[in-house]
Amino acid sequence: MRAIVAGHLDVEDLLPDVTALCDHLPMVGSRDRLALRTLLDSAVAPLSNLTHTVLSRAFDDLGMPQIPQSAGSKSMRVEISLRQIPDAALLQLAEHILQQQDFPFPVRPPLRHQLEDVLWEEGSPPGIPKRTRRELARALDLPELTEHHDRFLQLLDRLWVIQGPDLSLDEASAFLLNGIRPVSLKDRIERHVFRNKGDWSTEDLFDSLGVFEARDARFARFLEGLVSADVLLDEHLQEKTASTINEHLRGQGIELRQTGSDGGYPVFTLVSTRLHSSRKPKNIVFASLGKPDIRFRSSVDNDIEIVGGVPGSTLIYDREIPAEGLRWRHLHSWWQDTHGRHDASAPGEALYQRLLKSLPGNSPGQRNLIEAYRTARPFCADDLALLPEVWLHWDPKTVKERGPEALLRSRMDFLMLLPFGQRIVLEVDGVQHYTRDNGRTPDTTKYADMVAADRDLRLRGYEVFRFGHDELKQVEDAKKLLLQFIPDMLHRFKVQL
Repeated sequence: MRAIVAGHLDVEDLLPDVTALCDHLPMVGSRDRLALRTLLDSAVAPLSNLTHTVLSRAFDDLGMPQIPQSAGSKSMRVEISLRQIPDAALLQLAEHILQQQDFPFPVRPPLRHQLEDVLWEEGSPPGIPKRTRRELARALDLPELTEHHDRFLQLLDRLWVIQGPDLSLDEASAFLLNGIRPVSLKDRIERHVFRNKGDWSTEDLFDSLGVFEARDARFARFLEGLVSADVLLDEHLQEKTASTINEHLRGQGIELRQTGSDGGYPVFTLVSTRLHSSRKPKNIVFASLGKPDIRFRSSVDNDIEIVGGVPGSTLIYDREIPAEGLRWRHLHSWWQDTHGRHDASAPGEALYQRLLKSLPGNSPGQRNLIEAYRTARPFCADDLALLPEVWLHWDPKTVKERGPEALLRSRMDFLMLLPFGQRIVLEVDGVQHYTRDNGRTPDTTKYADMVAADRDLRLRGYEVFRFGHDELKQVEDAKKLLLQFIPDMLHRFKVQL
C-alpha cells in the first residue's frame, strides 16, 4: 500500500523576516540573467512616457523599487529601479508585467511570448521532436478543432502571434498613408480555415503559427488548450482528440491525462508516462504517531480508514494531487476542512506543530531539516509541501510474522510531490542506518538492505536524496545546505515556484 500527504502555512504568521530571506534565495535554475534583464528593459521602457506621479504608482503596481523624482528624468528613474531589482526577483517582475490588466502600455505579443518562454522554461515537459509534432498535426481533424470559431481564435491569440505583423511606427504609418491595411496571420486564418474550408490542413495551420519550432512548454499548453472545454464543447470530442494526440505522444514518454473537471467537462494535463509515479495517488498516509490500524471501508473503491488509537494520530490526505504538484496551500486547505482549523491569528501553526510531533525523537536531523525548509525557503502558499513520515508499505503483520516476504522500509522520512507526477524522497541517515550495538559496530546487512530499498524506490519512479545526520546537526547548517540543494533540485526537475 502506498500513501502521501502535506500542509500549508502562511508567511506573515510563521516567518516575519521572509522578505529578507527572499533577497538571499538563489533564483531557481541557471537562466541567462542578462537576457532576462534585456527583455524586462524593453517591457518597462514605455513607463518613461508616464507622468512622474503615475510612474510612482506603476512602480508599486509592478513591485519595482520606488525611485524619487529627484533622481532625474522619468527614463532615469525606470532604469535605476530596474537595476536595483536582484536577480532572484526578475522572474517575479516578469510575472507582474504579464499579469497587469491595466498596464499603461500593454506588452506587445512578440515580447510577451519571449517573457512567457522564460517563465515557462522550468515547467517544460520532456522534449517533443518536430517529427512527432508534424505527425500529430496530420492526424488531427481541423474542422473538429475549429467548430467554435471565436473560442479557437482566442486560444491562438493567447499562445501565438496572430494579430501582427509586428510593424514599426514608420512602417505602420506608410501602410495607413497608402490606404492599405497590412494582412495579419489572423486574416489569413479567417480566409483559409474558416471562409474557404479545406484550403489549409492542420499541418498548414501549425506551420503558419510556428508550432513546430515552438518551445516544448508552449507546445504543451497549446495541446492542453486544444482539448479543453474552452475550445471543444463536447466531452466525447475532447476525449477523442486527447486519444489521437496520445497515440503520437506516448512514444516520447508523455500523454494528455484527465486530471480534473471544470463545469462538468474533463480537464487534461500533459504528464510523464515514464514514471511509475504517474499513477495518481489515492491515499497518502503520513505523520502518524505510531503504526496505524488500517482497514478498507470499500475494497472495490480502495477507500481506507484508520480505526482505533487516538483520534488524529494518523493523517490521511485523500484529495486529488493537482497537476502542479502538492503545495502548502493545498495541504493547509485540507487541514482546515478536515480539522476545523480556521484560526486567522496563526493559520497553519497547528498543522506545522502536528507535523513536527510525528518525527522520531532519536533523529534531531529530521526535525532540523523540516525547520530549515520552513525558514530557508519562503514559506509561501506556492511552495511545495514537505510531508514527513509517509507510509510507503503497510502490512497488518509484523516483519517477524511475515518472514522473508516482509516489506521493508515501511516509511519514508520526507516526500515531495512535484509536477508531472514526479516524487522526491528525502532521507536523513543516522548511525542506526549502517551500524548495530548502538552505533559501535558496522552492519553491512543493514547497509545492503538500505541500498536495495533505494533501488526499489527508483524503479517505482521515486527519486531518492540522502542527507547525512552530521550535515543537519544544527538548523543553520541545514538551512545553508537547503539554500543550495532546493533550487538545484527544482531546476533538475523543471519546477517553477
